[in-house]
Amino acid sequence: MTMTPEQATEFADTFDRLVGGVEQVLLGKSHVIRLAFTALLTEGHLLLEDVPGTGKTSLARAMAQSVAGTSNRVQFTPDLLPGDITGMSVYDQRSGAFEFHGGPVFANIVLADEINRASPKTQSALLEVMEERQVTVDGVTHPVSAPFMVIATQNPIEQAGTYRLPEAQLDRFLLRTSIGYPDHASTIRILEGADHRAHEQAVHGIVRADEVVELAAQARQVYVDSTIHDYVSRLVDATRSAVEVRLGASVRGALGLIRAAKTHAASRGRHFVVPDDVKALAEPVLAHRLILEAEAEFDGVNASSVVAQVLLETAPPNARQAV
Repeated sequence: MTMTPEQATEFADTFDRLVGGVEQVLLGKSHVIRLAFTALLTEGHLLLEDVPGTGKTSLARAMAQSVAGTSNRVQFTPDLLPGDITGMSVYDQRSGAFEFHGGPVFANIVLADEINRASPKTQSALLEVMEERQVTVDGVTHPVSAPFMVIATQNPIEQAGTYRLPEAQLDRFLLRTSIGYPDHASTIRILEGADHRAHEQAVHGIVRADEVVELAAQARQVYVDSTIHDYVSRLVDATRSAVEVRLGASVRGALGLIRAAKTHAASRGRHFVVPDDVKALAEPVLAHRLILEAEAEFDGVNASSVVAQVLLETAPPNARQAV
């Protein structure tokens, strides 16, 4: 069953209301907010590479409020343990049994702040919950709430005392982007509201958490023509054969690009995917999955420029994409 034009129109209207609600808190960042909600409604996770003080925590909190959900923030530090994230079993003397106490991952939106400052062992504690939406402690599986999304941040400038995220974990983030500093007009609006602290700004619930799950299910029903599958396959193949790349995009990356393109199409009021949906998301979906050759990095080449070149060199389909 595919999405109908009427459903696509309703989806786009709800999506725009969600973006508009969060934009009241994160001023002038409509594009980043749209990417964040694209990740949420694609049932994926978001990696923000940004300097401190750009509104990452505000974004996570406002998104959770807009979907009437819960949010938790974890500050990653070198002494953070896996149990501090997932939770642990604690012995209850009164009952004579171990009782599970859930960690901060048991929320709808989880902000993992400066994720690269924790040890690889602690970073890996997020792998199961990001992929399987569950946590296993002492052989017992505990599912997390739906919807569920991890927004992880890392500072791309300061690398002293950090642990680079392994490729297997980077691959589990659907999108990577940055918020960046606001423009001049937005900065003035922020300064005019300087007497209000960020945590005092609340976004009224726009949809319920169960409605978010339903919207995600609708996004999966967006029609994708076989020529779009071929286009994405050729794009991914091109990242693998690029001379600057040591390791190209994975199959998980190709799947993520198709799924995110469905959500992007629905957010634009279409019940079918067109090549522009793929182009719009190719860089945030694929760039962080590429590992460049050392010589290319020394020459100043970055993964984003490689994806941009691949898009230029790979011809999009010309056939009509919808039926």
